[in-house]
Amino acid sequence: MPIRILTVDDHPLLREGFAAVIEGQPDMQLVGEAASGLEALQVFRDCRPDVTLMDLQMPGMGGVEAIGALHREFPDAKVVVLTTYQGDAQALRAFKAGAAGYLLKSMLRRELVDTIRSVHAGRRRMPPEIAAGIAEHASDDALSQREIEVLRQVADGNGNKRIAQLLGISEETVKAHMKNILSKLDANDRTHAVTIAVRRGIFDL
Repeated sequence: MPIRILTVDDHPLLREGFAAVIEGQPDMQLVGEAASGLEALQVFRDCRPDVTLMDLQMPGMGGVEAIGALHREFPDAKVVVLTTYQGDAQALRAFKAGAAGYLLKSMLRRELVDTIRSVHAGRRRMPPEIAAGIAEHASDDALSQREIEVLRQVADGNGNKRIAQLLGISEETVKAHMKNILSKLDANDRTHAVTIAVRRGIFDL
């Protein structure tokens, strides 16, 4: 039996590209396509694929959220993440949600087919540079949800006083959060902290 594949990406041209690669393989069959996380859940229920190729950056329900929802309903679902983002924090969230493979879109031409076969066979696949990034920050203190909220507000150009108003906390609390953020990210200043957070996939701009 061929490996039955579902592709999930909000860009039709990318889905067409995946389809072309899959259709060229005698042991693979494209059984469904979806343009969002929510649609992916519905299509998965209908076609029950062996492997799902999942983009992370999609409107509405994103990839990580969709992977988590899939695994709650179908614990054996095998998902390969396809993304343009190399951040270790984003990759870690995807694996914690239940992803079995992780591929940068720049690697698709040479890695996609082998990754699908490996994940279908029950193995995990992760690019060495992603694995190295996760290992590098494995002992770091993760930012709390509140610290991420504060840093998002900084990224939006807000000062401490405005952040305090928006989040319903005191200005002193914002300053304390910023001190922790700079320490945890080993950042020189607020702008540097935002740059590091975006690069690592802690949040998106």
